[in-house]
Amino acid sequence: MHSIWSRANTIFAFTLSVLSAVTFCCFLSTIWLPNTAPVTISASNPRLKSMVDYASDGSKSDVVMLSLNIQADVSSVFNWNVKQLFIYLVAEYSTMKNHLNQVVLWDKIILRNEKTVIIEESIPPKYYYIDDGNNLLSHKNVTLVLKWNVIPNAGYLAMAQGEGQFVVQMPDNYISGRF
Repeated sequence: MHSIWSRANTIFAFTLSVLSAVTFCCFLSTIWLPNTAPVTISASNPRLKSMVDYASDGSKSDVVMLSLNIQADVSSVFNWNVKQLFIYLVAEYSTMKNHLNQVVLWDKIILRNEKTVIIEESIPPKYYYIDDGNNLLSHKNVTLVLKWNVIPNAGYLAMAQGEGQFVVQMPDNYISGRF
């Protein structure tokens, strides 16, 4: 009556249905868990320099160099559905030209079985902190925020933010020479 191929197809389809249901239950079991953690961020010695931006029309742009301190324990974010975290430090500020500017200064990937406590002391930014003009001179409200993307085994990619931030006040004058 039924060939071996039709029986194999039935078993395969049933197995895929069960695996899909189990994967969906995995997603549902962790969707309401919190993805935040307390963080401590600080920055010191902000230095500002005006440099020619060769990527645009040759106008000048502000370049910032500072020393960063980051401490966070993200072990509470990990559960059995979290594969890894992509953590990044963002400098957020507003200018007359743009309502919201966001510049990524530092990032790190933490896998499930790695150390989940981040302690970075007196590190320079991993990426250049360049404004799209001369908007950072005497800027008093540049906020450093630690954010992360939660990469799950099953489900959607959640974005979260650490509980804690730091406000940097930019200097009133440019430096000359090298950073």
